[in-house]
Amino acid sequence: MRVLVIIPCYNEEANIERVVARLTRVTADLPYVVDYVIVNDCSTDRSAEICQEHNFSYLSLPINLGIGGGVQSGYMYARYHDYDITVQLDGDGQHDPAYLDAVISPVAQGRLDMCVGSRFITKEGFQTSFMRRFGINILSFMIRVLCGVRVLDTTSGFRACSRELTAYFADHYAQDYPEPEAIISAVLNGYRVGEVPVIMQERMGGTSSISPFKSIYYMLKVGLALVVFRLTSNRKERGDRL
Repeated sequence: MRVLVIIPCYNEEANIERVVARLTRVTADLPYVVDYVIVNDCSTDRSAEICQEHNFSYLSLPINLGIGGGVQSGYMYARYHDYDITVQLDGDGQHDPAYLDAVISPVAQGRLDMCVGSRFITKEGFQTSFMRRFGINILSFMIRVLCGVRVLDTTSGFRACSRELTAYFADHYAQDYPEPEAIISAVLNGYRVGEVPVIMQERMGGTSSISPFKSIYYMLKVGLALVVFRLTSNRKERGDRL
């Protein structure tokens, strides 16, 4: 079984070497063939140069597409190269590759199409700020109401997807703060989504692109997008039946 780890990267010169080093140490002991691709989204620091100097596997996008477009590029790459499973792993070092097998296994065994690595099941490790946890709880509640699936860590970018869901995301993926929208999109299109406990860490270096002000915008924007997506899906379903 072939697995591709997608590492979105924007200005991660302080982290990307350690992320790849930690990943390669773990993958040697996994029962899968694991490759990775760094998706450099027009970084303005030395991220691209570091990838080139160390002969990392990477793509450099011609224009900045944001997190959604960068991850979607990784899904397109995975589909083109016929991988069985894809895994998203953030380039800031928060996601511990030691939990790769835990995230991959439910998908490899055919029990899930998307398995999210959740920091909120056992509540160990880095739990993020109060405001972000508050927003995540609201999004979790909304997803449960809108599509009947309980996912606690809705914004976790640490997730594994099946070949079929990878192909779907290669064509259909939200562009702005996509993680919660990807969950509801997957569920409403018949894919099975669940989560497993993982322990996350604070970013190893650099600064997050989501400020406290952006956290409020994030919650409002994504909440509205989830409702609109659900209503649009209802209209499509009624049209299909007619």
